[in-house]
Amino acid sequence: MIPWLDTHTPFPDVSRALTDEAPGLLAAGADLSPARLLDAYRRGIFPWFSEGQPILWWSTDPRMVLMTEDFKVSDSLAKAIRKVERSAATDGRWQLRFDGDFDAVMRACAAPRKDGPGTWISDEIIAGYTGLHKLGYAHSSELWLDGELVGGAYGVSIGRMFYGESMFARVTDGSKIALAQLVRFLHARGVAMIDCQQETKHLASLGAAPISRARFLAHVRVAIEAAQITDWHAAPRA
Repeated sequence: MIPWLDTHTPFPDVSRALTDEAPGLLAAGADLSPARLLDAYRRGIFPWFSEGQPILWWSTDPRMVLMTEDFKVSDSLAKAIRKVERSAATDGRWQLRFDGDFDAVMRACAAPRKDGPGTWISDEIIAGYTGLHKLGYAHSSELWLDGELVGGAYGVSIGRMFYGESMFARVTDGSKIALAQLVRFLHARGVAMIDCQQETKHLASLGAAPISRARFLAHVRVAIEAAQITDWHAAPRA
């Protein structure tokens, strides 16, 4: 049985996470305040729950991660990225940005998909991560076309560790182009690992792979102590 957290209850050790019925489930309750979210990520814990459920906290084992040096770019994606970068460099129709509209990226990620309903990203989640964004800990990587947001990804940045949360696309490869910009930006600033939380074929196709929770936490403990990245509004390299 998992513990119930009140507002001031500390997280249990991740070793207490379930291994059978809901592998990785650690606790329930508490809140999504910036302080609670930062504490969770620093401990390798993340929230994930559906509408009507209490806040559920997870620490999966194994953990899906993307090493920034292992990011895979197909020939077709590389061609699309070059097209966008050429346009961005000449102030053309396509533009790449960071944190241009963080709230809009989250709401786009929450919207219903073509093949199903909306995601688990509720108004409560949006409020929590918008709070982190205002404090400089949550960021979005964005693709714009003719002034319209058409692709993006967002996540949490602590020290030199980045925790990916979600992506969306309204044009072909829109999310992948935004992710490629994010990966390159992070790699250039000494971020070796992006947390992807759980295994999916899509993430694996981009170079992500599972590692043990112990290895993940060992990396996190060092990475979060590094200097915080502060130049998110710098223009992406063309």
